[in-house]
Amino acid sequence: MKKILILSHRFDPDIGGIETVSEMLATAFVEQGYDIRLLTWTVGESTKEYPFIITRNPGVKELIKEYFWADVVFENNPCLRLAWPNLLTNRPSVIALHTWLHQTPQETLQSRMKQFWLRKARQVIACSDAVRKGCFPEAAVVENAYNEKLFRQLPGRAKTKDFVFLGRLVSDKGVDLAIQAFHLLRTQSSEMVSSTLTIIGDGPERHALQTLACDLKVAAQVHFIGSLQGERLVSQLNEHRFLLVPSVWEEPFGMVVLEGMACGCIPIVADGGGLPEAVGTAGVIFKRGDVHSLVASIRQLWTNTELQQQLRRNAVQHLEEHQSPLVINKYLELIKAAARAS
Repeated sequence: MKKILILSHRFDPDIGGIETVSEMLATAFVEQGYDIRLLTWTVGESTKEYPFIITRNPGVKELIKEYFWADVVFENNPCLRLAWPNLLTNRPSVIALHTWLHQTPQETLQSRMKQFWLRKARQVIACSDAVRKGCFPEAAVVENAYNEKLFRQLPGRAKTKDFVFLGRLVSDKGVDLAIQAFHLLRTQSSEMVSSTLTIIGDGPERHALQTLACDLKVAAQVHFIGSLQGERLVSQLNEHRFLLVPSVWEEPFGMVVLEGMACGCIPIVADGGGLPEAVGTAGVIFKRGDVHSLVASIRQLWTNTELQQQLRRNAVQHLEEHQSPLVINKYLELIKAAARAS
């Protein structure tokens, strides 16, 4: 096996977890001597140069040609519009699950088709045990990695700020819950009157969230600073003590937890989906959607320096287990095994 065709329905210049994992794996596989081609529906010019061929928005002939070229197909999240040629070529395939098959409680035709497609694969990989249980119990679990070269603690950087949220400003992410909790904490705890909350990210809910902060009279302490990437993001995370991940949606994993943890933040996360796996024993977990549970968790952590120190010690081992070389090798071994079984 030398030629791996990677399917990534979204890719750079789009930003997200699937895009990040696809880039990480494709680049690493090239470095290990494999011939990589990547297919994506994402159009637009990237500012990066990649050591592999990227075909954007491929036509039917291009799709079929790439499948005949490949020794094995790696589908980074099910994408039937890119994957259907394998019905003709029957190449060994590995499918990674990074999200839920059912976006609604009702089973849809699309979700049934994806279940059929998963059963045809030689190997299915889930990004968390929660996704495995919820989507495909026979899957192997390989939890996500983080970019340890980028996300790191900066020497000499003082943590002068308190709480930070990182993510898109949409209702699923629970930012309103964080603002409500922050308001309750400042009114109920005299020691938290001067605490701050930084919101990193943008999205359609930004104006409504800013209005909520004004209505709750915490606008002076809640700072919306927009989207950040790269070193600017790392620098900002390094200034904060605690990362809030109050998602009301059940996150399949939650790579942001690892990124914040790597920058020295202690995560406080909701108990839905894969977030408890993402945080392990290196953070605090509260009941999803429950503002009073979030308040209690924050207060417990705020006043307990011994607990903070223990969580920071636990983070060292947890981060080691999620460094990219280890995760990349797990993926590669499963792909090689699928190719050998053909």
